[in-house]
This record gives sequence, C-alpha cells and structure tokens, in this order.
Amino acid sequence: MSRGLSLRMLAALLTGVALGLVAQAWLPATTVERLIAVTEPAGKIFLRLLFMLVIPLVLAALPLGVTALGDVRALGRVGIRTLAFSAGVSAVAVVLGVTLVNVFEPGRGLPAELRAHLRAVPMPETGPAGAELLVRLVPANVVRAMADGDMLAVMVFALLLGIGLAAVRTEGARRLEEVLQGVQDVVMWLLERVIRLAPIGVFCLVFTLAGRLGLDAIRQLGAYVAVVLGGLAIHQFGVYSLAVRWLGGMAPARFFRAVRPAMLTAFSTASSNATLPTALAVADRELGLPPSVSRFVLTIGSTANQNGTALFEGVTVLFLAQLYGVDLSVSQQLIVAGICVLGGIGTAGVPAGSIPVVMMILGLIGVPADGIGLVLGVDRFLDMCRTTVNVTGDLVAAVVVSRPEMHLGSGPDARV
Repeated sequence: MSRGLSLRMLAALLTGVALGLVAQAWLPATTVERLIAVTEPAGKIFLRLLFMLVIPLVLAALPLGVTALGDVRALGRVGIRTLAFSAGVSAVAVVLGVTLVNVFEPGRGLPAELRAHLRAVPMPETGPAGAELLVRLVPANVVRAMADGDMLAVMVFALLLGIGLAAVRTEGARRLEEVLQGVQDVVMWLLERVIRLAPIGVFCLVFTLAGRLGLDAIRQLGAYVAVVLGGLAIHQFGVYSLAVRWLGGMAPARFFRAVRPAMLTAFSTASSNATLPTALAVADRELGLPPSVSRFVLTIGSTANQNGTALFEGVTVLFLAQLYGVDLSVSQQLIVAGICVLGGIGTAGVPAGSIPVVMMILGLIGVPADGIGLVLGVDRFLDMCRTTVNVTGDLVAAVVVSRPEMHLGSGPDARV
C-alpha cells in the first residue's frame, strides 16, 4: 500500500467523519437518511469486493503457510522449536489482545438508543455451537461449505490440504503447490486493486456510521486504536523481552539495540516480506546467530509468525462485536482466538493482508462488516505498528531457536 493511498484513506476517514457529524447536527433526519441511502450501498459494494476474495485467499494462503512449515519433520529439532515457538507466542498475543478488549471494552459506551439503532442493521446468521460445531468443522462437501460461507469448515479443509501438501513429496503435489501459489499471487493482485478503491469505500462507510452515531463514533475509534497500540506495546517490550531473556539467554537491551534497523524498516514498509533482507542482515551481523538457523527461522517467520497481526485481528473483531452490541460467549471468543492464530500463519506478509481475515471472522460470528470502514481509515498506521511487532517476533524466534544450536554447533540439518 503506497504512502499516497494511505494518506487518501486517512483523508477519506476524516472527511467522512466531519461531513457525517455536520449532517447529523445540521440537517433534518430525513435528509441524512437520504444521503445514507446513497453512501451505504456504495460502502457495501466495496465490502462485497473484499468478501469476494476471502475464500480463494484462505484456500491458497493457509495451505501455503502450512507447506512452508512442511519440512519441519525433516528439519528435526530446529523446525519443531520454530513451529512450537511461533504457535505459542501467537496464542499469547491473541489472548493478550482479547483480554485487553474485555477489560477496557473500547466498543462499549454507546448510548442505548444508538446501540438499538445499530442493532436494526441486518445481522448475519451466526454459526453452530457446541457439539454441532465440532461436527460441522469437518465439511462433508467442501464446495457446498464454500457456497454456504461456512468458513470454519473451509479453513479446516485448507489446513488439511496444507498438511497433505507438506507430507506428499511428489511432482504432482509440487505442481498443485505451484497452482496455489499462482492463485495467491492473483488474489493478492486483485486485493491490491480493490484496496485502491478504499478511499471511496472508507468515506461511504464512515459517513454512514458518523451520520448515525455522531461524536460517539470518534470516541469509539480512539479507544480502539489505544487498545491495539497498548496490546502491541506490551507484546513487543514485555512478552518479547521475557522470551529473549529466559528462552534465548540474551539481554533484552542488547537485543532491541541490535534489531533497530529491522524495526525501522518494518515500520516504514508495513511489510514483513519487504523487511526480510534487513532482518537477515541483522541476525547475521548484529546478533551473531548461525546463518543456517536464522535464514530458516526468518524466512518461515515472514509468512507464518505474525504475532502482531494475530493480536490486531482479535482486538478488531471483538471491538466491532462490542460496537454492534453482539455479545460473544467464552466459547465464541476462543473460536475467534483460534482463527486469529491460524490467521497469523495464513495471512500474507504484505500491507492490508489481514483485512480479508478480519472480515471472514466477522461474518462467522454474526457481526456486520460495515464497521470495517473505521478500521480501514486508521489501518495504515496500525499496520506499520503490527508489522514492527511481527518482524521483531521473527528475530526473537531466531534467537530462541538458535540458542541450543550454538551450543551444539549444528544447523537445521540436525536430526532429533
């Protein structure tokens, strides 16, 4: 996402909010509703363009993310430690984000009449629960699951497909992997083009919300941004410091001094993939890690160790659920957390790569996606921050995984 597009999206957010507030304060209610009758459909068309890309993105990105970890069995202890650390720290990130949302409730606080007005927006149907949910996790017909929008079943199929691709080392399986890579490349190209329409979509979505909610929309947005940044900061300087100290045997102050170039590159590009060369150089020159280990861990991590993204997705979904007055049970929040951990594996390491995942989860738990316009308006800045956390997490993983290998004098070819 270019800097110019990000500025246009921010301008669209501010303009939509300002005009929405002016319309609500100075125009008759009937006139406001006529304006919303124009902006609301336009915003929903933008959302539908994003939804259109969700299923092909999941079907391509999640198997490829698992396949990237597919050599874990052959890579022995290095691969297993990388996978275990990535999954564990991503789970910590999501739990941290979900906890902060439940404690500070950034989406709460709307007046009762406004919340009732939002509840009048048609809500998507929620998925099954309990034992039925466990049964429905396994699709009897994956094509029908895709047609019905049963995203949990689709994700399970994609996960199994990735496991199968990782296990089957035939020429045909590699051709299928190439096809999936081609699908992901095309979908990401389309996503980039759709995102170029984001300034129009953001303006329409935010004008609609501001025209209905007034200043309350601004307060809720500010609270949301504060919770996301707070969660990312705690994870970056709290969780990572503990991991580096206790699991990596390195002083946190030394670590953060060494990784500053990678953090700055991640913040400026908002792309884990674009930061990979800098991260590799930092691991080699500043941290002194074994190249055979750091290259493996950082290459895998740029796609499959997205801690900041997982935290962001969890906070965003629960914030919008609170905003629309959708109360999620503990089991539903656990499902959201689990999907966010998978999203950290299956989300492309490029700007705005997590937005389709967020929209997929919203549809799954019965929350209207209209509020995504608020998020898109500030997403560039939050994307820069969470990418910094992602890249730092990759380097933390490299330090932790390298520690025993430095003692053994072995690389990722070592066997269990």
